[in-house]
Amino acid sequence: MLDNNHVAIIGGGCAGLSTAVALLDRGYAVTIFEASSQLGGRARSVVVENNNLMHQLDNGQHILLGAYRETLALLHKVGVDEKKAFLRVPLQISMQAGNGKSAFSLKSVNILPAPLNMLFGLLGCKGLSFTERLAAIKLMVYLKRINYQIATDTKLEQFLIDQQQSVKLIAMLWEPLCLAALNTPIKNASTQIFLNILRDTFTGEKSNSDFLLPKLDLSQIISQPLSRYIQEKGGVIKLNKRVRSIKVITDTLGKESFELSTNKESHYFSHVVLAVSPARVDLFLATLPKLQRVYDQMQSYTYQPIYTIYLQYAAETKLPDVMTGMTGVADMTKMPEQENIISQWVFDRGQLCGQKGLMAVIVSAVGKHQHLTHDALALQVARELHHAFPALTKPLWHKVIAEKRATFSCVSNLTRPSNKTSQAQLYLAGDYTYADYPATIEGAVRSGIACAGLIVNS
Repeated sequence: MLDNNHVAIIGGGCAGLSTAVALLDRGYAVTIFEASSQLGGRARSVVVENNNLMHQLDNGQHILLGAYRETLALLHKVGVDEKKAFLRVPLQISMQAGNGKSAFSLKSVNILPAPLNMLFGLLGCKGLSFTERLAAIKLMVYLKRINYQIATDTKLEQFLIDQQQSVKLIAMLWEPLCLAALNTPIKNASTQIFLNILRDTFTGEKSNSDFLLPKLDLSQIISQPLSRYIQEKGGVIKLNKRVRSIKVITDTLGKESFELSTNKESHYFSHVVLAVSPARVDLFLATLPKLQRVYDQMQSYTYQPIYTIYLQYAAETKLPDVMTGMTGVADMTKMPEQENIISQWVFDRGQLCGQKGLMAVIVSAVGKHQHLTHDALALQVARELHHAFPALTKPLWHKVIAEKRATFSCVSNLTRPSNKTSQAQLYLAGDYTYADYPATIEGAVRSGIACAGLIVNS
């Protein structure tokens, strides 16, 4: 029998889970269908075997920001202890060049309120000329004056050039931030979305600009506590249940509901939330006539990869910092000769979460690394780490985790669908529907909460 307030959520990632929590808190019945054996989407952990030993690794090394208020509030609601789950680090960026030399370093002045903590941090940063530091400060002041809003979205690289940001300043500061936040090459990235991240990070409380680095594996932080909360509230979670089709049913009074078909079963619901990735949502949109416009819109989307290369060194191996940016620039006066390295960020998981000697290296967005085998990629990254940190020896083992369509390309003027669709009682949830943000956990959570609000108020 159909319950008039029974919502099917297709997809158990951050968007689907946050939608479920918000609906259950308002008294709705919820069933989640997840095609895989795990919840969490990209924010999950995996088990890797090496020499008969099992290693718990994250599907990708994630960073949260203090500005991710909805994610942090959701985790607090379901019982996650932030101090146990995250290492909170006031904003700092350290870019490492070859031969153990620091190419650039920036630390916020934490004793000052926002935005002075960032402005004085820029004033005192190392690796940039005084003129370049002043240019960065002028840009931040200008952005605050215009409230981080531009009249017409444009490509971020050109915007920065127009704002007199030098090649070196872009390479050391803005491009690493763009890749970390948008996972999109700076030459095509959306200026407005990047400014939205800067606005939320550098306005309000100074803790907004903190980095939150996971000390536990992502499943322990996100999917497991959310799953427990959902089931304690009466929600149903069906793993390994791929929804094959969605059919709109109209009763004799003209009221519509939905029939969802899995392998051998059919299920009936009053509402449906499509909380799958944008790369997969068109499989459902194509079968629903009223969603043809959204389907056509999604065909223009392109996607960016994220590769996480785990390198296990001897247990006593330790890097100078928990998180370090990588650059091929050894001599900051020779920017045109910058090496085209692959590695972007390296995390010392021994310092971070007790996995001694284990380094996680992030390589994001489209690049030449995609044409390498996993073994060749790991070898190249190991060489780059050795170049940056000469004391490193040969790694004992490696594991490459490749998400080839990890995020949608957050390019300028990208048309984003909303949560509400032309099909009554069918909604979209996912980071791609939260138009102010790029593909992030926070964007997914905000989308899920907004989606639940639309259902409750419909």
